[in-house]
Amino acid sequence: MNQRETLKINAQGHLEIGGCDAVDLAKQFGTPLYVFDEKYIRDMMSIYRDTIAKEYDGNGLVLYASKAFSCMAVYKIAEQEKIGVDVVSGGELYTALKAGFPAEKIFMHGNNKLPRELEFAVESGVGTIVLDAMDEADMLDDLCAKYGRKQDVIIRINPGVEAHTHAFVQTARTDSKFGFSISDGTAEKMTAHVLEKKNLKLRGYHCHIGSQIFEKQSFVLAADKAMDFIARIKKDTGFEADLLNIGGGFGIWYTDEDAKISVAGYAEYLTALIEAVKKKSEQSGIARPFLVIEPGRSIVGEAGVTLYTVGAVKDIPGVKKYVAIDGGMFDNPRYALYQSKYTVLLANRANEACTEKVTIAGKCCESGDIIAVDVPLPQAKRGDIVAVLSTGAYNYSMASNYNRNFIPPAVLVKDGKAEYIIKPQTYEDLVRNDVMPDSLK
Repeated sequence: MNQRETLKINAQGHLEIGGCDAVDLAKQFGTPLYVFDEKYIRDMMSIYRDTIAKEYDGNGLVLYASKAFSCMAVYKIAEQEKIGVDVVSGGELYTALKAGFPAEKIFMHGNNKLPRELEFAVESGVGTIVLDAMDEADMLDDLCAKYGRKQDVIIRINPGVEAHTHAFVQTARTDSKFGFSISDGTAEKMTAHVLEKKNLKLRGYHCHIGSQIFEKQSFVLAADKAMDFIARIKKDTGFEADLLNIGGGFGIWYTDEDAKISVAGYAEYLTALIEAVKKKSEQSGIARPFLVIEPGRSIVGEAGVTLYTVGAVKDIPGVKKYVAIDGGMFDNPRYALYQSKYTVLLANRANEACTEKVTIAGKCCESGDIIAVDVPLPQAKRGDIVAVLSTGAYNYSMASNYNRNFIPPAVLVKDGKAEYIIKPQTYEDLVRNDVMPDSLK
């Protein structure tokens, strides 16, 4: 367990999150329940913001990558912490705007933005749009003409850096669906294409090499290649980018196979990246670009804990022991998708020694409905409270109503107080959009 002041085992032997006893949270709000540590979220936002201020003279912006976890409360926290956000859909954009987030500090991504999403972005005054297709530039230029707007844009480029992470979350390989390769000339062609547009103002470039990356050198290499590309474009065309968005992807702790990084430790990753940009700027004779980063998982991942209640316990002698919970792949599909690993505790018996290894199984009608495999636990029994750590990123955001289960509510905890940020669903919510056609009546 990557303990901190707001995530620890208290004197009662219970897991404590943000000053709240997890057992009390389960009683008050029920399970399954997403729990988010507000202080940790704010601390992570501020460490990135302050590092840019200190190491890069404030010439940059932190964007919260809201695909990790999108709700109005997290956008409000981002606004209060004076950072920006990036969105990848009309739904995320709507949620940010509904929370009152300033449109000019929003970047909009997406490898296949729908025409209605682009129009929504232009109509709403989104600050920067990241282009990822040739004809997207054409559509956007026409929309900007319709609305009488000059739109800041950047182009997503692919530096060809393969980070050491799961293949499904590597985004800068040569065969990636994202971006324009700098090695085959398509990034240059896209640059020329955008520069011809009357209603688009090209500011620079974006690259993102993947997720759950611990090697600083991967970020340094990506920055080096992006800066080399900026220098080459300036030499060949005269266009000098004044903005570089280097993405995110900083790794977090899930199990003891991962590095335990303190909040302050993440400043080292960003500092290494900044130093690479500064060095290349000096070597290449190009101005230091406005630097943008997009951490998401590292802001909310370890801030989140999911609480469940143990139901059936099934022991197959000599084979496997299943501990079933009242949640499953409908609230956390990451094991089914990536075989992701987690640390699991009994929140009501967190100080007890682990005596066996079990598989945490969900309640869905799928053999693959698993949350964690071979995790050490004390002997679990019906009614125990299971806590799965580091579930703040890509759990709620990928949740579904599979088997018509409820997507769990979420609470924000701080200084011993807990409040809903996503309310519980009801059975009526599950049928709200169902329609009985006249032919069946």
